[in-house]
Amino acid sequence: MIEDKNQSRTSLSDLGEFGLIEHLTKNFTIKQSSTIKGVGDDAAILNFKSKHIVVTTDLLVENVHFDLSYMPLKHLGYKAIMVNLSDVYAMNATATQVTVSIALSNRFPLEAIEELYAGIETASQIYNVDIVGGDTTSSTKGLIISVTAIGEIDSNDIVYRNGAKPNDLLVVTGDLGAAYMGLQVLEREKEVFKVNPNNQPDLDAYTYIIERQLKPEARKDIVKLLKDLNVKPTSMIDISDGLSSEIIHICKQSNVGVELYENKIPLDPQVISTCEEFNIDSTTIALNGGEDYELLMTISQEDFPKIKGNPNLTVIGYMTEKEKGMHLVTRGETLIPLIAKGWNALNDQE
Repeated sequence: MIEDKNQSRTSLSDLGEFGLIEHLTKNFTIKQSSTIKGVGDDAAILNFKSKHIVVTTDLLVENVHFDLSYMPLKHLGYKAIMVNLSDVYAMNATATQVTVSIALSNRFPLEAIEELYAGIETASQIYNVDIVGGDTTSSTKGLIISVTAIGEIDSNDIVYRNGAKPNDLLVVTGDLGAAYMGLQVLEREKEVFKVNPNNQPDLDAYTYIIERQLKPEARKDIVKLLKDLNVKPTSMIDISDGLSSEIIHICKQSNVGVELYENKIPLDPQVISTCEEFNIDSTTIALNGGEDYELLMTISQEDFPKIKGNPNLTVIGYMTEKEKGMHLVTRGETLIPLIAKGWNALNDQE
């Protein structure tokens, strides 16, 4: 929970918009040769020469996408970058630059925004991307963050969602459902805190799943791994809204069906034990939870020997003819139609 440390608060109005941008970006360094001019002029200048350019953008809104009662601002800055980089890696591309725009209310002092930007800077350093621009403005309520990520790729390396073929293998990175269960634990502790603010939560048993919610990592390593293995997926997508939704996106755009095997879905033991504690079905969470930021891909069966036994990649099913439909094959070998119950940002908010 947020603690009041009675620290000094610097009003943003003391700096003004340009003073704030200058203050927040003064330590940003240029790492990419494609960045000719970053922050500090009317626009950034980038030079990608013969590469294709990948562009993606995401908007994060307070109390829709994040809750500052348990999301530290530094973690939020880091996560805002990850959300976007994940989309670049899902195209099999290399992320090179980002822009960051924020709208914030007067309840945020300079020190809070410094924390947010510390997370943004940490992410940019670790993932080797340049922050080349953005904007700041005021908000009547809450915090809004908009990040645009830019990447580069050779035209023959691009992987879309629409290339899957019948008999391709369905492959996923990492494990699923942890971010959603981490969110459930944090929401539960928030309610306990409301009743008794002196209660200090013991979260040791949930370290992994809470980290997956508060500090996800985009799978930059998988793009390099696939290149090293000489495997080009036939289709790929990042898992932001839940496994089921993402599989359906690939199936619809590729005009194929799928058989997804319940007993092959990778789950961390902490996810399984927390699902039991909450009396929730772990398969349901993996299918519909979202925010895992793993990569889901299809590969040709000819490439299976190259990925076989790799701890980063799990074969969870295979693609079929479109007429066969999209199904989950349960542990009892029953076919259940796949439906998308993933998180929807456009649902009415409470």
